[in-house]
Amino acid sequence: MLYFHIPFCKQKCSYCNFHFSTSLNLKDDMMKAIHKEIDSRHHELTDKHIKTLYLGGGTPSLLSVDEIKALLDKSAQYYDFDSEIEITLEANPDDLNASFLKELSKSGVNRLSIGTQSFFEDDLKLMNRAHTSGEAEDSIKRAQDFGLENISIDLIYGSSSMPIWKENLQKAITLQIPHISSYALTVEPKTALAKWIKDKVVKAPNEEVQNEEFYYMSEFLKEQGFIHYEISNFAKEGFYSKHNSAYWKGQPYLGFGPSAHSYNGGNIRSWNIANNALYIKGLVENTRNFEEELLSPKDQLNELVMIGLRTIWGVDMAKIQSTFEKDIQEEFLYLLNSKKEEGLIVEDSGYLKIPEKHWFLADGIASDLFLV
Repeated sequence: MLYFHIPFCKQKCSYCNFHFSTSLNLKDDMMKAIHKEIDSRHHELTDKHIKTLYLGGGTPSLLSVDEIKALLDKSAQYYDFDSEIEITLEANPDDLNASFLKELSKSGVNRLSIGTQSFFEDDLKLMNRAHTSGEAEDSIKRAQDFGLENISIDLIYGSSSMPIWKENLQKAITLQIPHISSYALTVEPKTALAKWIKDKVVKAPNEEVQNEEFYYMSEFLKEQGFIHYEISNFAKEGFYSKHNSAYWKGQPYLGFGPSAHSYNGGNIRSWNIANNALYIKGLVENTRNFEEELLSPKDQLNELVMIGLRTIWGVDMAKIQSTFEKDIQEEFLYLLNSKKEEGLIVEDSGYLKIPEKHWFLADGIASDLFLV
């Protein structure tokens, strides 16, 4: 699978600590550099048959459709696209005007991940989003009108009240959205939200409220026919994110663009420099500014556990037994047994899973199993 990080945004959301720039001055040079990176690194992915391609960011909907198509065409020079390939574009509602969507619908992009976050103006102002509540709804309807029906929206919980949260979820159902990704409002260091909370301009998110909203969302969406297939992701049958599911199952991928990560499916992870100018400079000079990490067997097991326990598929015990040495298995089983005794982990047909009633605590449960 392929991932492209497009590091540009119109403005900075109050909660965001991803790598991006609000200046588009380097956009043309950036696109040339990403093309050059594809030319120089395409061989690193040994399986040339591609089932998913994802344009994320940043805000890739700031690109023109011609720029998007050029990336797809460049990729197709080196890879064989599956006949049912999933090509996802992350988009902000304010970018999805009729002319853009008309051209996009003919580009090869067949899935949208829309950064809706909320259908309420007060929430959007708190988050410093560029779109309005009206644009949040209208953008979805327009995309559907142009035949782009495989749509996921992002929703953030814990930013307002339970009644507002219930209305947000109901609005998503009314709009016939087949996939929802939902995350708790998190206070990251060096963000505007962190400063506002420190200065007592706004209140910090309440974890008990977030817990309540999480479990309400899970039950409500399941009643509406959604499958809660990963802690933060819900889908109607046939609308799972192929791309993210491949991540969660540990498949290899190549990431292009500044700060993009790559993984060989085994013990090597790398990531490009998170600096637009230095990323471009490196490609111009025929070098790649990146870092690389060699994952130890313990690192690999920790990652397998961390990712697997967030999904309905769980962690395959047979894979642990066939992949890792006896001493590592024994150390892991010692930690695992205590979690089983507490009822925080169960084994179901050879797969380790967290009972859904404990999913809100999944990251903490998984970290207790990490080997050091």
